[in-house]
Amino acid sequence: MGTYLNPGNVGFSEILKSEYVDKFSEILKSEYVDKTGLISLVNVTIGTKKKLTCISRPRRFGKSFAAQMLCAYYDRTCDSHSLFSGYDISEDADYEKHLNKYHVINLDVSGILSDAKKNNVTLKDVPKAIDNAILSEVRFLHPEIRDTDNLKECLLELVRMTATKIVFVIDEWDSVIRAAKEDEKAQESYLNLLRGWFKNNNFTPEAVAAAYMTGILPIKKDASQSAISDFQEYSMLEPGSFAEYVGFTEEEVRKECEKLGRSFDSMKKWYDGYTVGDCHSIYNPYSVMQALGTGKYRSYWKKTTAAETLMTYIIGRRQQRRKR
Repeated sequence: MGTYLNPGNVGFSEILKSEYVDKFSEILKSEYVDKTGLISLVNVTIGTKKKLTCISRPRRFGKSFAAQMLCAYYDRTCDSHSLFSGYDISEDADYEKHLNKYHVINLDVSGILSDAKKNNVTLKDVPKAIDNAILSEVRFLHPEIRDTDNLKECLLELVRMTATKIVFVIDEWDSVIRAAKEDEKAQESYLNLLRGWFKNNNFTPEAVAAAYMTGILPIKKDASQSAISDFQEYSMLEPGSFAEYVGFTEEEVRKECEKLGRSFDSMKKWYDGYTVGDCHSIYNPYSVMQALGTGKYRSYWKKTTAAETLMTYIIGRRQQRRKR
């Protein structure tokens, strides 16, 4: 088990055990709002030309939870049957076919960027730091792989040696793009890293089983979209089949309120404010979970910087275009 390569299922296990634990310690796994159907949507893309998926959502809409769920499901170094038993995905016809059958490379780009800033790594050098970190870990976990300083060669050898492809799970993919909103060289350096994995005819078909990438910004909002244009994109406005997995549906919120004796009317008044594609009354999961746990209805989401960051990025891109 590693940090980037095959991180295991501990993250998802903790999610299942932590719902409302501060006030309702007796309520554990049974209270998880089942979003495992999302895995089925990724499964059907494996081995196809549509195997690259990008989901854009605001902060606090469950992106990291979904990423940890996918890691737990695909990671070949663990047995996750007990975690998914009884949930929607366990009823899927292809459940066993893909469960714990792949190498997983998991990246939380916002965390990596934070560490880079602490270590005075420039934005332009962040992609190289990511490359080196994964390479170092793969070689440490698999010393039988020949000595090479090329990550793609190293991963290809891992795939060939184990006869197992890789599922990439990338959370906050756009963190570097947003941080480098006025540094086009840094943006290009980062996009080149992604291009090497997902738009490389010598690597992508042989090594990549699937990729699931999330962030605040859609890929097409970036000026260099051609770098990773093969991704199937699902935004808040055009979520496609992923709509019900972006936030909580009204029925899900109603059920949770009934279980805990909370006021559904108050929940709807405070947190029913989103339309995702054709799905109406989508609730912000972070705010709902906070209100369910504390019994207090207030504006929890405003404590995040999602809106401010997105507006700053959009304004910055407009200013850059005016200068050209």
